Amino acid sequence: MSWGTDVNNALISIAWYYSMYGHVEKLAEEIKKGAASVEGVEAKLWQVPETLHEEVLGKMSAPPKSDVQIITPDELAEADGFVFGFPTRFGMMAAQFKAFLDATGGLWRTQKLAGKPAGIFYSTGSQGGGQETTALTAITQLVHHGMIFVPIGYTFGAGMFEMEQVKGGSPYGAGTYAGDGSRQPSELELKQAFHQGKYLATITKKLKEAA
Repeated sequence: MSWGTDVNNALISIAWYYSMYGHVEKLAEEIKKGAASVEGVEAKLWQVPETLHEEVLGKMSAPPKSDVQIITPDELAEADGFVFGFPTRFGMMAAQFKAFLDATGGLWRTQKLAGKPAGIFYSTGSQGGGQETTALTAITQLVHHGMIFVPIGYTFGAGMFEMEQVKGGSPYGAGTYAGDGSRQPSELELKQAFHQGKYLATITKKLKEAA
């Protein structure tokens, strides 16, 4: 992992994500901007490895992956805070991200991630497709590592109560609806993602300074 500043002095907050069609990646980019807006925070984006063969991805009409660096599980230990993002598969996180977390056994044995704050964001295909169940089932991963789950609650203010337009996300974290793949994150959804990045980074910074 290559950082632009001394990791012993700089706070590091990162969005780790898996995105098949780009919806989660767009949220991740806003989360990074939000985290970077907090003074003293260095924000980075990392994507987890793909587990499907290119032939399968082609049949699924998945676009090529971006050039965001692929991360390895052991590198999680170098960060002070996390925001994990993934699309939903039947109300739970996508298998690609689950496979990444399944490879963190060494970190679990040594409790290298214990006490570190972590948030969650996600994308679903429909309004009843798992905006909350995806977050709820993902929390178990954080619990076993001893991480501190940081929901956004209703800190996004009026944006949490929007009723005139379709909006993903919940008190658990930022979210978007992909539909058939053609719908992209709305301005309000992107603002919520920015807020989550800023909120998580602020809390991470406070915990680091208090340590």
